[in-house]
Amino acid sequence: MTYDAVLFDNDGVLVELVELDVLHAAARRAFDAVGVSDPDPDDVAEVAIHVTPDAVASVAGRYDVDPDAFWRARERHASLAQQTELRERRVGLYDDFDAVRSLATPRGIVSSNQQETVDFHHDFLGTHDLFETAYGREPTVESLDLKKPDPHYLERALSDLGAESALFVGDSDADLLAAANAGLDSAFVRRPHRRDHTPAVEPTHELGGLDDLLELDRVPVAE
Repeated sequence: MTYDAVLFDNDGVLVELVELDVLHAAARRAFDAVGVSDPDPDDVAEVAIHVTPDAVASVAGRYDVDPDAFWRARERHASLAQQTELRERRVGLYDDFDAVRSLATPRGIVSSNQQETVDFHHDFLGTHDLFETAYGREPTVESLDLKKPDPHYLERALSDLGAESALFVGDSDADLLAAANAGLDSAFVRRPHRRDHTPAVEPTHELGGLDDLLELDRVPVAE
């Protein structure tokens, strides 16, 4: 039976990753936006990537700032920084992105990045219309509990597409676990930043790049 949809993670799969320094600088700007001019570097690092609701509450509490207001500032500055990286052409689509265009099945995006960032990426790149649905996170602390490996956004995408046997393509353990939690097959893309990574769970497929998708028996390809 062929897959009736293919879903993709965004950053590190479709769009190149920004440098970590970019996200750390954005986090520092978020502190400044809520009146904290000299945050501890460890606190900056704690809210730059892989953030949890507890981390937001703890960091905001140390500076006596409202956690929701701080998180909105962090999300806004993180998204603006990533938009700048794309505008300045320091990141872009991976060279094998054209494989996505060759799929003869509905396509979607499920990212743990901000919805604003995902939308900007594909509006700017002119690729938005290739995807029937695209999910990122809302700019709220609560959304952190719904990001992958939670299947919440995957399940919303599946519902949008009316899909039951989709494949999810990702580059992280969270992607693979989210696919498993949603009852989906997974494909792990071994990008350069994952060259030496051993996945925490066994993916259904391992890909050297997106071109390898077109060789999978269950993936419909346009003639």
